[in-house]
Parts: sequence; C-alpha cells; structure tokens
Amino acid sequence: MRILALDSSGLVASVAIVEEEQMIAEYTINYKKTHSQTLLPMLDEVVKMTQIDLASIDAIAISGGPGSFTGLRIGSATAKGLGFAFNKPLIHVKTVEALAYNLYGTNQIICPMMDARRNQVYTGLYEFQGEQLHVLKDQVPNSIEEVIEELNEIGREVIFIGDGIVPHKNLLKEMLQIPYHFAPPHLCRQRAGAVGALAQQYYKKGMIESAKAHVPDYLRLSQAEREMQEKLKGM
Repeated sequence: MRILALDSSGLVASVAIVEEEQMIAEYTINYKKTHSQTLLPMLDEVVKMTQIDLASIDAIAISGGPGSFTGLRIGSATAKGLGFAFNKPLIHVKTVEALAYNLYGTNQIICPMMDARRNQVYTGLYEFQGEQLHVLKDQVPNSIEEVIEELNEIGREVIFIGDGIVPHKNLLKEMLQIPYHFAPPHLCRQRAGAVGALAQQYYKKGMIESAKAHVPDYLRLSQAEREMQEKLKGM
C-alpha cells in the first residue's frame, strides 16, 4: 500500500509518500512562505527525487482539519485535484489526531494544541494502547484554561505538542498541577509522514472517501462568518 500524504493545516507545509514498511520521502517546510507557494513545488520535488509515478499510489491522505482556514482550503483543493486526476480515493485524517501520532509509543497522555487565536486552542486527548492510538477526547476548540482544568482533574502525566504551546507556555507552567513535558522541536509540528502512517490504519478500516465528497473540518466558523453573525444579531 502506497499513500501520498499532505498537510497544510497550520504554519507547516508537508508532503510525504508512505508505504506500510517505510516512509519513502518527506518534505517539510516551516519558514515564511504561504502554502500556495510551497505545497505543489514540494510535491513536484518529491516526485522528481523518488521517480514515483503518482498513478501508482493507492490513496491520498489529507490533514483535514482543524487548522488555518486558508491552509485547509489549499490542502483540500490540492488533494481533491489529485484525486480527480488520478482517480484515487482520499483519506481524511484529523489534524489533531495526526499530531498526536507523532509521539507513537509514549505512555503519557498526549495533548496536541494548535493555536486557534482568541485564547483558544484546537486540542484533544490521546494515549497509545499497544500499537493503537486511543482517543480519550476528540478534537475540539477549547480555551487554554479549560484544557488545564481538565488535565488537572485527570491527574496523569501529559506531554504537549503543537504550535499552541508557544503562546500559552507560561500559563501552562503556572497552572498545571501534574507532571508535564513539551515535545522536542523535531516532533512538535505537523508532519505529512504521521498523516500518512495514520492513514494506513484508516485505509484498512475502510475509512476512505471520494475526492468529490471531501470537505475540510473547520470545527468553528471563520472570523468573517462570526463577524457577520454578530452584525445580524445587532440588527
């Protein structure tokens, strides 16, 4: 089984080709360029370097949200276009779940956090049971205070991962009453390799969709939609 994986849900752009026994290639960039500038050139470079015909892949895995609205749309459009062009199914991988999968094998609770602005993070709670990632709490937008309160109530050691750590690190250190750790830099951001590896499990469970059916999972309204609702309430 060969899967092409894409992730443009956050600040990172990442492309990978993953097989059951190995990751053939991964190209990840987290530096000052928009995904519209990086994602397709990165994909082209991966194809050139590996000399893999995209027609030979079995499915296209896409980090389907939550995350940056623009980033998710670019990733979705790219995955859908490839799906239509090569007549391949898509595998919609939850962004927060794929972040957690970076930390395969840990015995701690994994708490991914993506910065959602307005003092909120996209988060969830996960743990590994053997080789399987188990969802303790599915991905959801939450205030950082709610995240801390819930973790203190659970009372278990936790490891944080994601770009949501940076703006809230001081508050986490101040308010957490449990042992905690922060994932190291090489594991702390979205990676298409993790999306592709998790997609292998999704694929075996029949969790695929057509390119036509795929839509990103934003989890909340965009800023423009929220502002429109506020205007309508005031009328």
